[in-house]
Amino acid sequence: MKILLIGATGMVGSRIAAEAVNRGHTVTGVTRSGASGTQAAAADDASAVAALATGKDAVVLAIAPPRDGSEPSAPLLAAGQGVLDGARKAGVRRVVIVGGAGSLEVAPGVRLVDTPEFPDMYKNEALAQGDLLEFVRENAGDLSWTYISPAAVIAPGTRTGSYRVGGDELLSDDEGNSFISAEDYAVALVDELEKGTSIGRRIGVAN
Repeated sequence: MKILLIGATGMVGSRIAAEAVNRGHTVTGVTRSGASGTQAAAADDASAVAALATGKDAVVLAIAPPRDGSEPSAPLLAAGQGVLDGARKAGVRRVVIVGGAGSLEVAPGVRLVDTPEFPDMYKNEALAQGDLLEFVRENAGDLSWTYISPAAVIAPGTRTGSYRVGGDELLSDDEGNSFISAEDYAVALVDELEKGTSIGRRIGVAN
């Protein structure tokens, strides 16, 4: 499989790249700066995305919202629009998005981001990722998309190759912990790329 990976040097993106390459896939990494041997392009530039996506089998968007104190929703939605339009122009139907956990439900109609315990410092980022999910749901019906939310906590760790898959509900263990290693998140994402079992919906993954 030939994969265009936008955001290839981040904590999650770098692990997706490594997991995919280790399985024999070809990964073209993209960053805004073109650092570390990646292609330079902005995710919100549909023409640039299309040029890089041409001939690929899938596009993966693995960028985080801006964390510079600015309002993060508009830039993230612009990136989502650029990737969807770029994929269409390139004739690529498969799009997988690295999402956030904040929009997962902890009770019917209650999102994690709306709970009193949710850290204020991450709230705007979580809301932006939730906005991107709704944007994709409303605008990507012609594409084979999947939005993959991690557990409440995702961090570098061990690749076990084992994970659980859910839907719109936050996955937790018997003690209420919700965690996935970035390595196992990458396993789950590449599994979804290969198998395509969750087309047109959001899934959540956790250890």
